[in-house]
Amino acid sequence: MAADARDRLIGAMSAAPVPVPLADAAGTRDTPRPLVAHGCWYPSADPTGEWVAFICDRTGVPQLWTGLADGSEIHLLDADPDPVTEVSWSPDGRWIAYTVAPGGGEHTRVLCVRPDGTGRRIVAGADAGSSAYLGCWTRDGSAVAVTVAEPPPPTGLTVRTVLPEPSAPDHGTAFGDLPTGWAERDGPATLLGGAGHGEVGPDGSGPDHGTGAPAGHGTGVAGRATDGPVHGTAGPDGEGPGLDGGGSGLDGGAPDRLTAYLVDPSGLGSPVLVAAESGAATLRVCDVSQDGRLALVRRGPRGRREAVVVRTADLATGSVLRVGDGDPWIGRFSQDGRTLWLRSDHERQFAALLAATLDEDGGRVGLSVVAEREGNDLELLAFAEDGRTAALAWNVRGASELETLSLSTAARPRRVPLPHEVVTRITRAGPAGGTVLALSGSQRRPGVWWAPPGGLSARTPWSSRDEDAVPPGRPPVRPVPLRPTARDGVRLGGWYYRAAGRDAGRPGPCVIHLHGGPEEQERPVFDPLYHELLGRGLDVFAPDVRGSSGWGRSFVDADLGTGRFAAIDDVADCAAHVVLDGLADPTRLAVMGRSYGGYLTMASLVWHPELFRTGVAVCGMSDLSTFFAGTEPWIAESAAHKYGHPVRDRELLRSLSPMSRVDALRVPLLAVHGEHDTNVPPGESEQMVRAARERGLPAEMLTLRDEGHEFRRADNRRLFRRTAADWMQRHLGL
Repeated sequence: MAADARDRLIGAMSAAPVPVPLADAAGTRDTPRPLVAHGCWYPSADPTGEWVAFICDRTGVPQLWTGLADGSEIHLLDADPDPVTEVSWSPDGRWIAYTVAPGGGEHTRVLCVRPDGTGRRIVAGADAGSSAYLGCWTRDGSAVAVTVAEPPPPTGLTVRTVLPEPSAPDHGTAFGDLPTGWAERDGPATLLGGAGHGEVGPDGSGPDHGTGAPAGHGTGVAGRATDGPVHGTAGPDGEGPGLDGGGSGLDGGAPDRLTAYLVDPSGLGSPVLVAAESGAATLRVCDVSQDGRLALVRRGPRGRREAVVVRTADLATGSVLRVGDGDPWIGRFSQDGRTLWLRSDHERQFAALLAATLDEDGGRVGLSVVAEREGNDLELLAFAEDGRTAALAWNVRGASELETLSLSTAARPRRVPLPHEVVTRITRAGPAGGTVLALSGSQRRPGVWWAPPGGLSARTPWSSRDEDAVPPGRPPVRPVPLRPTARDGVRLGGWYYRAAGRDAGRPGPCVIHLHGGPEEQERPVFDPLYHELLGRGLDVFAPDVRGSSGWGRSFVDADLGTGRFAAIDDVADCAAHVVLDGLADPTRLAVMGRSYGGYLTMASLVWHPELFRTGVAVCGMSDLSTFFAGTEPWIAESAAHKYGHPVRDRELLRSLSPMSRVDALRVPLLAVHGEHDTNVPPGESEQMVRAARERGLPAEMLTLRDEGHEFRRADNRRLFRRTAADWMQRHLGL
């Protein structure tokens, strides 16, 4: 092994996680009375298929519970108030691993506990400033994979006072130490995608942004689903160059670094290094072969993720294949390790189930398509323990279709009826081949359903009933799909929710609600925020503008570079669509969104100030230069791929920033932010609110305590949606 590689491995092992014992969990001794309206999600079954570990917010906080798959007996396993984000029961049944977010923030840690509540311990992420994410278990349950984000190295590097030309960045300058006002310097910018995307000049003006997607990016119709805000998975969401720990940060200084280990929860064995990644890392160990020789690792940036087969003996790369965004559990090795089943969009618009034939060293010697659907993405994938059958969830214009498939015969897939619109997680349960599903839909809160082999799915007794989704007297609204056309001819998507009680054909006040990502997709699932707005007499249109998943790889990439200007115009075109269709009152339109949707909200208010009467921006970026300076390192790396490089493309970022056009703001603004948000720091909302007030506009900011980028606590979520609805009512004149 080369000296530099050996040094990297030694450094990685020095940061290996050490289990930290904790007091025993509540186990079977503490089962509080459940709330009527609650959600259950992220199930993981024990080896027998009789018990399920899952996340539930019965107490107001997402916590770890266990329950009988076909019975009413349930237990709160860990009563600590830190929100739980992921759950995985070990194949041998001895441990339950789960990820928690201390204080509701973005830095997470991985814990393990015995099914009876004893033996609770932190297995990764206990060190100050670090963060850890859950991977797979080994097949025998002796170790769990974890990814550890190491704390950044101390700053203090010398900073140059004069920036080099953007085409030749200074690789000795630390991004975090750039001088005040660095983003305001003039100079040309090279946009993502090369000269075909145009340039932004020193005055911050951009090219004509109403003419379509950037060159080199089409507008096909395919898609990928992404994790939802409640039932999704946790983990860094960025990019990185490889598994060898090489590469550099955005500024050429020290990059962020993630390392993945196999950890024995009992602490008897030493952690085993599996992989390392630098840059905007999304490292996750998705499977380990039966004999332990090979590991399946997902790495790389949003939009350019890869499945990598790693030889565990020497960490050498066996094969690399592109995979789509969305659910991180991308595949599994066959029992003999010679076939890799993979959810992939390699050289495709739509993700499909592929079979990669492997040689002894994990190299790919063949590739075939096992299952595909024209115009639809494979978004979820789960396997029976014997590897003979798979469960496949397809994204069909935002809704889900589920089927099971034999991997050893030529039998046609078997369709599995679903009682609700969207599958959010599949886990196989028991040796007989049963399935546990997490479902959500427009008429229900997230719940867990048990599907025995060959039988119909049945709701677990401990999941909310459909009739308990909302208080009596205000039933949920089932949305209808819409397909607006943008001004450049690109077809968009979305769902329209019409408030009850309005005469047919009479336009109503409408909130355009924008999802995050940008690669998330609007799905027809029950959203308490929408329910609150609808109950106040407001319609909701939730569109998929370009950059969203669910409509094709090219559609996801259509907002890169100067395509972001067209995405901003998409919001106006969606508003025009619902007005011209007679659904919405043009004098009472509002815009609202979270994360990237919060950015898009602020951008829409300053690019199209005549269109909306008010806006609510949640955890949004107001200035892309200050966002880059304050966000997590891996988020910054990922955002550079999506928005532009903070140094080379600073003029593009300036021209895309709502703060650069804040003088155009004409309407009241409410900003909402979690106090511990390190993905999009609260300062992004604060500076926009301050600027609005300086211009004499009504502007307020709601800061939610003990929350990060996601709002996980029931009391805070309730405060948020009621405050937002009150604001909309007041400023839309209801």
